[in-house]
Amino acid sequence: MSFRVEEGEEGMRLDAALAARGEAPTRSAAQRLIEHGRVTVDGVTRPKSHAVGTGEVVKVRGEPPASEEPAQASFKIAWEDEHLLVVDKPPGVVVHPGAGVSEGTLVQALGDRAAGGPDPERPGIVHRLDRDTSGLLVVARSGRVHSLLQAMIRDRAVRREYVALVDGRPDGHG
Repeated sequence: MSFRVEEGEEGMRLDAALAARGEAPTRSAAQRLIEHGRVTVDGVTRPKSHAVGTGEVVKVRGEPPASEEPAQASFKIAWEDEHLLVVDKPPGVVVHPGAGVSEGTLVQALGDRAAGGPDPERPGIVHRLDRDTSGLLVVARSGRVHSLLQAMIRDRAVRREYVALVDGRPDGHG
């Protein structure tokens, strides 16, 4: 499979361009293809963050071996409509790639169900929960909803509540 980057596509990340063109079913799948050396731009392997240029020829050589598929994050959907998802995130699940975690994240497991925002590594994410924190996470399904949710959080129109379970006495509170 191959395609030539057209006007209007220039500046897109390589992984996003592959997913947008349908050369990979999701951006996560595109990233795996790139990481396994199965994608070239003008005959040269490039990183997933490579900004494609008009006229460049992108070639894709098949899927990575099935044994190298990343583990999927486990989660439940508490609410879903055409605008947003409310994800019930269990402890131990990382929301998006970063800090030494590149695979098995909630964002990757959501695939194309989440969208919006300036960071292609964090589509739909307007807030996060730490790896070991469980709770409900609101995720946008479009750029418009992402912007609206960000504004609501910034303007404190969204109320967040936290409950902590403690075993024993925390240091200094004895």
